[in-house]
Amino acid sequence: MAKTLEKVDVVIVGAGAAGSVYAAVLAEAGRSVLVLERGVERKLGDLYSSQTWARRLKWGAPHVVEDGPDSIWYNFNAGHGFGGAAIHHYGVWPRYHPEDFELHSRYGKGLDWPYSYETLRPWYDQVQKDVGMAGDAKKEIWRPIGDPYPLPPVLVSNHGKVLARGFEQLGLHTAPIPMAVLTEPYNGRPACIWDGWCDAGCPIGALANPLAVYLPRAQQAGARLQGNAHISRVLTDKKGEKVIGVEYYNREGERIVQPADAVVLCAFTVENSRILLNSANSHHLDGLANSSGLVGRYLMSHPALSVFGMFEEEMQNYLGATGGQLICQDAFPKTGNPNGAFGSRQWEIGLAIKPNDLLGIAMSRPDIYGNALHQFMQEGARFLGSMVGVCEDQPMRDNRISLAKDKDRFGQPLARVTYQVSEEGRKLWQNATKEGVDIFKAAGAKQAWHGPMAGQHIMGGTVMGIDRNKSVTNGEAQTHDLPNLFIGGPSVFPTSSSINSTFTAHAVAMKSAHYMANNWGQLAD
Repeated sequence: MAKTLEKVDVVIVGAGAAGSVYAAVLAEAGRSVLVLERGVERKLGDLYSSQTWARRLKWGAPHVVEDGPDSIWYNFNAGHGFGGAAIHHYGVWPRYHPEDFELHSRYGKGLDWPYSYETLRPWYDQVQKDVGMAGDAKKEIWRPIGDPYPLPPVLVSNHGKVLARGFEQLGLHTAPIPMAVLTEPYNGRPACIWDGWCDAGCPIGALANPLAVYLPRAQQAGARLQGNAHISRVLTDKKGEKVIGVEYYNREGERIVQPADAVVLCAFTVENSRILLNSANSHHLDGLANSSGLVGRYLMSHPALSVFGMFEEEMQNYLGATGGQLICQDAFPKTGNPNGAFGSRQWEIGLAIKPNDLLGIAMSRPDIYGNALHQFMQEGARFLGSMVGVCEDQPMRDNRISLAKDKDRFGQPLARVTYQVSEEGRKLWQNATKEGVDIFKAAGAKQAWHGPMAGQHIMGGTVMGIDRNKSVTNGEAQTHDLPNLFIGGPSVFPTSSSINSTFTAHAVAMKSAHYMANNWGQLAD
């Protein structure tokens, strides 16, 4: 028998980027809010600037079964505990471009969003004001129209200056990278000290993660947060017409039912689909919100690559933010690309480098070892430069999340991921590999090379749209089938762009949360 708890207005599943926004907005609107997080409870003071600690912020438990030809790099992208994936993100926050919202209408490719950039623009502006973003809107010549950044740009060391020289030599442009990192004290939070520990969680709160901004607001307004809550399914009423709460397992393995007037799934892109599919009942045989048959479909990731080079000059590569110092979106136009590739791509330039781990000095050359690696590390600590290229992936119906035969410790099916990088995404990546090495050589690198294809950010699975037969949610991230069930996070994105997804995830969640707050009477009926 499951233990049933006292009813709340809203249950939010997941304490990450989207979940924290919903929690703050709804709690401040007077709703009783409970946030259930699968991972551990933590606060800013629990974070430590070390590579060993940074690994603990990612999801290391049994998670997904991957059976497609390409990996979505789940462990790199997912998060574990309060803050979710946004606790170890790098704070690179460009905006989606207008054409990203109208992919099918403009180009006959992919899908359309149910609204335009102009509809989301006020929420981008609100979020950047809330968190304190740094940048230079005038120098960022590709940036869609919007309010100026509230803070001046991030630090640019010799690392960024040297690499910018390569872009200039090839007739390309750079601008300060737009980042959710404080360059000055802001709303009681201190400025960044440029030590490059962004992926360890930023214990001082200079980087805008959920523990620094929206979760404190939510708690101050009365929201409750609970960790170690493993959601098994969303529950519906006897007629299957609305949701009435969630079922979860606590740390001890006890089965709990949490009643609620509304449920917001912000677990993670893959987990949102898994929970919906696992919530099938006699009224929803194929899972909740799945009358379209699209729950789990249109899974996307960003084909990405790292470019490295060894220089004669001191690079000061230990200074700055992990996400970089400069940005270039000259290759953003989706048409007219080499080899006929369709889609956008961008460069994030001058990443702060650590000795090892994924973006570190040692991992830039996994082919060498022993004394050669020792010498390479000594040289790299002073002279290595790096940047990351991010490419657009196309939404493809056959890229999907389904239920695996494998079970977790509570007997619940794990997610199964079937994913293949789109042909267009692969072509864009190939273009980036050549251009990236050429840029480094033009900047004066005595050696330049690139790494293998990686997967950055995970999107799709519960895409939004106007037509309920071709989408899972509407433009308010409200499921077509169940009016009091909402989906938060990049799983609702119909397109991937080549833009880092976290800023847009915040803006979409902010828009949706305000809709819920302003229409609560209808939702709670």
